[in-house]
Formats: sequence, structure tokens, C-alpha cells
Amino acid sequence: MEQTGRRASVGGQQGAIKNIERELVCPSCKELYTHPLILPCQHNICHKCLKELLYLTLEDYTDVSSEASTPGSPRIRLTSTSVERIDRLVRSGSKRNSLTPKITTIACPGCLHDVDLGERGINGLFRNVTLETIVERYRQAARAATAIMCDYCKPPAQESTKTCMDCSASFCNECFKINHPWGTIKAQHEYVGPSNQFRPKVLMCPEHEMEKVNMYCEICRRPVCHLCKLGGAHANHKVTTMSTAYKTLKEKLTKGISYLISKESQVKDQISELETLIEQTESNGERAKEDATCNFEKLYNVLEERKTFVVRSIENSKALRLEKLKNQVEEYQGLLENNGLVGYAQEVLKETDHSCFVQIAKQLQTRIQKASESLKSFQPAAQPGFEEYFIDMAKEEDLLGEIAFSKALAMPEINMEQSKIYNKARICWNEPSDSLSADSYVLEYRRLDNNEDLLWNEIETTNTSKILTDLDLNSQYCFRVKGFRGSTSTPLSKEILLHTPPAPVFNFLFDDKCGYNKEHLMLNDQLDTVESMAGISLLLGAERVQVGCYTCLDYIIGDTGITKGRHFWSFSVESHSYLVKVGVASDIKLQEWLHNPRDISSPRYDQDSGHDSGSEDTSYDSSQPFTLATIGMKKFFIPKSSHVAGATTDRVLPLPTRIGICLDYDEGKVGYYDANNMKCLYERDVDCIGTMYPAFALLGGGTIHLEEVITANHLDYSNEI
Repeated sequence: MEQTGRRASVGGQQGAIKNIERELVCPSCKELYTHPLILPCQHNICHKCLKELLYLTLEDYTDVSSEASTPGSPRIRLTSTSVERIDRLVRSGSKRNSLTPKITTIACPGCLHDVDLGERGINGLFRNVTLETIVERYRQAARAATAIMCDYCKPPAQESTKTCMDCSASFCNECFKINHPWGTIKAQHEYVGPSNQFRPKVLMCPEHEMEKVNMYCEICRRPVCHLCKLGGAHANHKVTTMSTAYKTLKEKLTKGISYLISKESQVKDQISELETLIEQTESNGERAKEDATCNFEKLYNVLEERKTFVVRSIENSKALRLEKLKNQVEEYQGLLENNGLVGYAQEVLKETDHSCFVQIAKQLQTRIQKASESLKSFQPAAQPGFEEYFIDMAKEEDLLGEIAFSKALAMPEINMEQSKIYNKARICWNEPSDSLSADSYVLEYRRLDNNEDLLWNEIETTNTSKILTDLDLNSQYCFRVKGFRGSTSTPLSKEILLHTPPAPVFNFLFDDKCGYNKEHLMLNDQLDTVESMAGISLLLGAERVQVGCYTCLDYIIGDTGITKGRHFWSFSVESHSYLVKVGVASDIKLQEWLHNPRDISSPRYDQDSGHDSGSEDTSYDSSQPFTLATIGMKKFFIPKSSHVAGATTDRVLPLPTRIGICLDYDEGKVGYYDANNMKCLYERDVDCIGTMYPAFALLGGGTIHLEEVITANHLDYSNEI
């Protein structure tokens, strides 16, 4: 039963650590670590492997020095090394006044970066005791069938149950009790489960070999002893107790492990995505190879057809020329004596009958005359040369030599300036001008929340923009895009993050009737832009007062009101604007305010319930129709009366390019947002009575542009536009 239980326990250990072997393998020897040391770059390496690296580095340096000093001497490389020789060479490098240079810099086999071991070299490195223990546990699990026997039993030895770190021996239960009697010093020895690895109980300082490490240097991020802190290299460094460092690092490690465990499904999905990419890479590579082969086959077929045509043309020309030349040869052979025309004419001359002679002599005379003329102007019936059939392949050879892959599809890039989220989302992207254009695109997006949904939504389009309408409010979305041309696809673009508004978008225009000052304010034809101009009337007002003139704000409100629910709108303020106030206004208080006379000579005329002076009376504040925040000189000012307190500099923020306002009528709150990332800059309570209107006020030069709602006039545009 004990044996079965032991095997079950070992099997449990084996299952627990069977997947961590890659972390236990030395990057140099590719074997399980043996006495691992921690390099300055925080990678581990076997003690023996580090000595070998130092030896090889020292040998290369020595060889180079020898060749430089004695150029004629042959370079001799040692093909085998021993531990004794390595130790001897490493020690020789540390002797003072030694001719052999001291090498303390090696290339880490883990990260391939050069690391400096310091003046003490190997002796200045920490042993990774924890890694030794894990490797030993792994070895024990790997050889589960091999038991560690008691070192003190009389034959036959029993299986050990404990290993004493002080005695460096393994014991069964009975032998442990005998050798560690209760009440003696040995009873206080440290013991662990059966093990062949006898490591020190505590970690010793490599700088001061007789001192235990009991502190942790936060600057160097390494354990140190009290001598290192008192007068060593860490004298002026900030250190903490080992227990505090243990607790802090353990909490961080625990959180990191918990995070990785919680993301196991995400890792699996990403592995699946990578495996899919591997499959796509293999299939796309084979398809590309097939396409290239097919194109070359087409080229071969064209060349074969042209070859057949050219060869046939040359053969036909050759046959025709040969026929003409042979006929001419036969004709000239007839001019020879006793052959052909001459022989026939000689026979005709033998005719004595005049009438018969005359009958054929005339025709024969004509033939002989032609033959005589042909002899005087001899021309071959055909030329033997085929120069006209020569094919100049120089141009074609150059073209064939330039056969290469066409311009690759470049990764599209999402245009952040043109892309935005408002009542809808408009995502636009560009392609590099020197690349091939894609035939189609796939826009992928997903919502980011606490659960981090990994499922990507995909939308295909042939244009370089897309409008999305199915996004949730007050949510952050991630977008990316890739292009397609035939069977080839581009890599996915860099991901961008956009945040949807916190409430439904409220659509309105400027009201050019209620309280609108035509002398100071100017609206455009679309009623979505208002501009404040300091004109002659302002100068005339200043002329009447010798000590100065207090000027009032010019107000303008939206043409649509709000009576319930949550609503959001955004706008932009030109950077040259001197003073602009934005917020909301109540129609009930606004009517009273417009009909009651106001003392424009008082600074209290500035109808801002969030005035920076902080001296507003409650009754006076409650009587104001406006709840506004101040913008001016490229800054956004958080009023003192808000929940934000502190110095003036803490209340002055850079002016966002887009400003958003969210009114919660039911809750009685108004919030001011950076509409680019939907970050709330400031929120305060507001008395929502009657109908609430978007409100704006301007002083001096300034311009306000209402955000344009994404509608049908923002339809997708193609590359051809």
C-alpha cells in the first residue's frame, strides 16, 4: 500500500510539472540545469557551461593576440576541453600581472546580449537555489520508479522518507529517529522529502562568502548582506528587509500567475489564431507557388508556339529557295554541249530540208538568245542567306531577366484624423502610394470591456472607409483592417482604440432668435458655426468710460431642448478664441433673465454659476439660467465650485480639439468631456427645471463649430475619388 501511495504521489508530481521542462533546460547545453547561476541579465546558465563560455571567449582572445604578435605562426585550436583545464584557464585570467587577459564579458546564450560578470567573474554570481530545487523535483518525477534508499540502514536498506540538509543524507523513519534524538541539537536539523540534492540551507553572499543575504537592494534588484550595505557597492542604495521583498515579490508573482491563469482561454484563442495563420501561410505559399508555375507554363507555351511558327517559316523559305535553285541548275545544264538546248540545236542544224528547218529554227533561236542574255547577266534564282529570319532576343532576354514579383500589397493604415466615433463610427484607412491597391478590405472590430471579448466582428467592403452603426454606448472599441487582392492578403493594420459617447448624441443647431446679438455674433448659413467679433460698438462703449469699460458676454443657445433622459453633444473651439463658455441653460430661468433688467456695470454680470471667485451667493447662483465652464487661450478651466480643488494650475487643462457635454436630465448632472477619448474632465450638479438647452457664451474674438453628425453624406468613398 505504501509503495502504491508513493507511486501515486510521484505520479501526481510528474503530472504537475511535466509541462515546465522548457523552463528547466539550460540554453547553452540544452540539458537540465546543473548548479545554475543567475547572470546579470537575469537568465540562468549551468556553472559548467559558464566556465566553458569563458574558456572559449578567452581562447579566441588569446588566438587573436597570438596571431597579431606572431603573424607567421600557425593558429592552433584545441578541439577538446576538460573541466580541469577550464578551471586553470579561468583562474589564470584572474591572477594579478598575468599575461593572460581577464575576460569578464560573455554573450548570454539566453538573450544573445553581451553581459559583464564584473570584477569577481563567476564568483560574483548567485546560485539559483530555487531553480535547483525545481530541477531536482523534476528529476525525481522523471524517475518515479527509482526510490532513494536510506543511507544508514543495515542491508537490506529501506526506502528513505526524509533527507537531512545538515547531515547531507537520506533516512527512513526509524533511522531518522535514531540519528536525530528528541531534545538534542540534531533534532533541530532541517529536513525535506527524499532528495539527492543537498543544497545550503540559506543563500550566501557571493561578495562576502561567510555572510548570509538578509536584505534586498531595490536599486540593483538583488539580495545583499549587511556588509554590502555598510561598506560595499550598495552602501548608498535603498535596501529593504528580505521579508518585505519576499512579500512584495510574492504578491506580484501571484498576481501575474493569476492573470495568466485567468487569460488561459485568451491564450488558447491566440494559439488557435496562430495555428490558423500557419495553415493559411502554408496554403497561401503553395497557392503562390502554383500561380508562379502556371505563369511560367503560360510563358513556355507562348514561346513554344512562336518557336513552331518561326521554324515552320524558315523551313518553307528553305524549300522554296532550293526548288528555284535546282530549276536554275537544270536550266543551265541544258546549255552545255551534248546536253539539253545546245545538243538539241546541234541536231536541228543537221536538218537539210529548208521548210522543216525554218519551222523550228525561229523558236529555237529565241531560246538560244535568252540563254545567251542570261549568261551575260547571271543572277541566282534564290539567295542562300537567312538573315531576314534572324531573331533579336536581346530585349526579350532583358525582360525575362527582370521577371520578378509584382509590387506587394502593403498593409493599410487607419487614418486617425479622418476616423471618429460620434452618433456612428466612421473608420477610414489609407494605402501607401507606391504599393498595389487591394481589391477589397475586411474591417475587424471588437468591444473591449472587463471580459475582453476576443471575438472580432468582420465587415467586407471595396472602399477605404466604413460606417458602423451597431456600437454600444460608453464602450471602447478596437479596430483593424486588412486588404485582399485575389488570393493574397495583407497583414492586419495596427489596432486603434476609439471610445463611444457616454449617451445618445443630441442633434441641434444654433438658435438665431432667443437672445442672439447680431451686432457681436455671426452665424453661418448652416447654423452650425458661430463667430464672435469685437466691433465698433465695443470701441464706442469704451470711449464713454474714462477708466475702462466692462464688457458682457454674448450668449447663444441651441434650437432644440431636452426634457428627459441622457444626451451628449460635442463641438470644437478655435484656438484663437479669447473667452468662450459652454454648458446648458434652463428655459424658465432664461425667460426671467431676459426680461429682468441687469446691472451691466457690475462684474457680477458674468452669468457663470461656476465663477472662479467662489463668492457667489447661493440665491444668486440658483437664479442664473446658465451652468457653464470656461475655455480660453487654448485652455480648459475647471471652476472652483466643482469637486476639483487645489491650486489654479491644477484646474487648468490643455484645450482638447473636440469637447463633449453630457447632460443627465433625470439625475441633474452635466459632464464635460474630451471628445477624442471620451474622458470626463469635470462633472457637476445642475438644476434641471423646464427645458434645458445647450448654451454658449463668447467674449472678444472666438469661434465655435458644432460637431457634424455622421449621416448619409458620409457614405464610403473609394480609391478612385
